[in-house]
Amino acid sequence: MSAATATAVVVALVNRTTVAPENSRLRPGHLFTKKLVAPQTQKRTSHYSLTGVKSRRPFSPVMEWQDCTVKMEIDVPISVAYQCYSDREAIPQWMPFISTVKILEDKPDLSRWSLKYKAFGRDIEFAWLSRNMQPITNQKIHWRSLEGLPNRGAVRFFPKGADSCMVELTVSYEVPQLLTPVASALQPFLQSLLQNGLERFAKFAKSYSAESTT
Repeated sequence: MSAATATAVVVALVNRTTVAPENSRLRPGHLFTKKLVAPQTQKRTSHYSLTGVKSRRPFSPVMEWQDCTVKMEIDVPISVAYQCYSDREAIPQWMPFISTVKILEDKPDLSRWSLKYKAFGRDIEFAWLSRNMQPITNQKIHWRSLEGLPNRGAVRFFPKGADSCMVELTVSYEVPQLLTPVASALQPFLQSLLQNGLERFAKFAKSYSAESTT
């Protein structure tokens, strides 16, 4: 899930999502989205209320999910890789663009995330609430966001031997269908972020494994 937050960079650029300022009527820090609509394709639908007054419904673009998958072989037992990735609050140690991860005390399957990252000359900040779905021990961790940045994904673990495993990360994020070509063009950038995260995770897991055996 942590690497899924890298999708914030793509979503910010194609959705122009931003954070409500302190003087906004919205709760400070709350996310809202400025949806982009091409003027030449914008459609307005008219309808009549019970009073017979003609009104217009606001245009709402069709949304769709974009997927991004990366994988890497890691030189630690599958149980160690799974245990490390399950520790959500430790994720900022190997994901530098994740500021904080806080598990809710009364609902341990829920966690609040904050992200800060600079890309393409922009400072990007996000916060969201995520739910970890029922995991499969040493096989799969998956999640979905409940509010804030729309994302979902899964981390899968495959044994490669007694002391190594393959970690596969799939992240999905929602963008307006109109901007699918833009999101697709940014896929290499997102893949680079996720792959870099896996490389840092491999070092983190290997260090954790060494410390646990001493």
